[in-house]
Amino acid sequence: MNVLLNKFNTKYNSAPFQAIKNEHFKPAIETLIKETKTEIKAIAESKNIPTFKNTIEALEYAGQQLDRVTSIFFNLNSAETNEEIQKIAQDISPLLSEFSNDITLNEKLFARIKEVYNQKEQLDLTEEQKTLLDKKYKSFARNGANLTEDKKEQLRAIDKKLASLKLKFGENVLAETNAFEMHITNKEDLDGLPEGAIEAAQQLAESKGKDGWLITLDYPSYIPFMTYAKNRALRKKLSIAFGSKGFNNNKLDNQNNVLEIAKLRYQRANLLGYKTHAHFVLEERMAETPAKVENFLNDLLNKAKPAAEREFAYLQDFAKEIDDIDHLEKWDGAYYSEKLKQKLFNLDDEKLKPYFKLENVIDGAFKVANKLFGLTFKEIDTIDKYHPDVLTYEVLDEDDNLVSIFYADFFPRAGKRNGAWMTSYKPQFVQNGVNERPHVSIVCNFTKPTKTKPSLLTFNEVTTLFHEFGHALHGMLANTTYPSLSGTSVYWDFVELPSQVLENWCYEKEALELFATHYETGELIPMDLVEKIKESATFNEGMQTLRQISFGLLDMHWHGIDPTEVTDVKAHENEAFKDTKLYPDVEENCMSTAFSHIFQGGYSSGYYSYKWAEVLDADAFDYFKQNGIFNRDIALKFKDNVLTKGGTENPLILYKRFRGQDPKPEALLKRAGLIK
Repeated sequence: MNVLLNKFNTKYNSAPFQAIKNEHFKPAIETLIKETKTEIKAIAESKNIPTFKNTIEALEYAGQQLDRVTSIFFNLNSAETNEEIQKIAQDISPLLSEFSNDITLNEKLFARIKEVYNQKEQLDLTEEQKTLLDKKYKSFARNGANLTEDKKEQLRAIDKKLASLKLKFGENVLAETNAFEMHITNKEDLDGLPEGAIEAAQQLAESKGKDGWLITLDYPSYIPFMTYAKNRALRKKLSIAFGSKGFNNNKLDNQNNVLEIAKLRYQRANLLGYKTHAHFVLEERMAETPAKVENFLNDLLNKAKPAAEREFAYLQDFAKEIDDIDHLEKWDGAYYSEKLKQKLFNLDDEKLKPYFKLENVIDGAFKVANKLFGLTFKEIDTIDKYHPDVLTYEVLDEDDNLVSIFYADFFPRAGKRNGAWMTSYKPQFVQNGVNERPHVSIVCNFTKPTKTKPSLLTFNEVTTLFHEFGHALHGMLANTTYPSLSGTSVYWDFVELPSQVLENWCYEKEALELFATHYETGELIPMDLVEKIKESATFNEGMQTLRQISFGLLDMHWHGIDPTEVTDVKAHENEAFKDTKLYPDVEENCMSTAFSHIFQGGYSSGYYSYKWAEVLDADAFDYFKQNGIFNRDIALKFKDNVLTKGGTENPLILYKRFRGQDPKPEALLKRAGLIK
């Protein structure tokens, strides 16, 4: 029996991971596609006059089980994959892409949607219903519903190919990450590394039946080595391996995938009447046009570049002074930045880590959510997990009502991609008078506990956890009628506001006092360290800002132009980086071939949104600061106007309702130390 074919008979209708077998996915998805097609056919061929309820709403609620099963599958493909799952992904992605096109290119269905859309002014609709109608109409028009038959076929072919290429891109990056190991047998080569990192490297070697120590490209292994290892030659080796993922002219090479993805996206945009892929994407963003994005990034570049160049020159002088380094290279950046930070602030990540035991930081995030929004997190063992490392929680409000189910998955493993993200296993929505609560997950890659130490986080990992938890709150507190407008289903350049704003609490004494205690002594983090954390928050901020801008410009360089004539991925990338370059180029390295955000994830033409959302988050947190960081009235305004509303209204309207004014960039520039 295939458990995926029916509503799950589990507590909270949670995913029955233990009963799901890999071989269930493909037949279930094929069957559920057929069932959903039948639902869609009934809507499209109905003899009744099209109305909002029998057309728009009916379409919104169609295919719910298919949506659940595909979200479970693709979440597992990111967090707990293997060759079998990857093969299934290659098989089902074209099917889903074709199915999606079958819907958006269904003429009868579009005719009914158009009929409702054309009379929207006469209909008595709520704001949310108006947004849904607009979104449904545009999702058809923007995906080819107005095209001629032959052009619709072209679109289908492009979408099918893109689905497959994006998967292949991600598989190659993961395989290259897993394939590299730096096996160290001489203990002197570990000089400078914290003992926790050394112990983790030894444990990893042991687990693979090797003597000595293993360093990999997984962040908890890679970052400490690049930050602390004295051995410059080994830092170089590791850095080049990290920077050359997908750029090794082997079977895992991504250069052709990058070129094909960029060109197919461009062709797709042209087919739909848009100048470039970026023009197509940005029509549905706060930024609206590529010109606005480029102006935004270049304006920031002008403000940040002088500071970045000063910081770089200072770092170069420092490296020359202490180690006689004539030319600072990319593999020197983290190492000398950390040394300089220690000198300027006497602040060493290793001094901070004992105060950031993972369990305490999780508890701290929960306490912040409780003080702001009245939420309580209760760990449970009554629902299935997809891996033993995963923690599961009930999230309750002040009246003990269920708000959400929460999954948290914190440690690296072979089947899990690098980085950190938030996702959902079940959306929030209201149907037949029942408010279906969401099932939300965050996935990170933090250092595992060793035999002698618990998982201790760097301060950067603390902010990462709070960042993903901010996304999770956006998903958990969702309170909309329709699933496609719920939670994080918002304009892409608005989605980072709840995550980035929550990071600010990590720098505040009142918040740190809730959880930053020494894992051995229980002593509260000394306040002079808190002050140093705040002071050092703007350390090398010009360089960091330049780095983020460079990624945004690279994204626009691939997607805001006609890439048809581009043949050399590396040369094209260098052109994009020319105004933001500080370090000498590394010939063996290429960022584009492993830039999963834009070539596999959903950030194509959207990478600028991190900086865009920083403007919003700095402005929003400034409002909290003026009134107290745990001010319940401001928190309630944020919850009611941003977190619960999802994508039901234009984000600028929601933001102004919360803030009482347009967002202003001054708070960000001040916070970054770029203006006084």
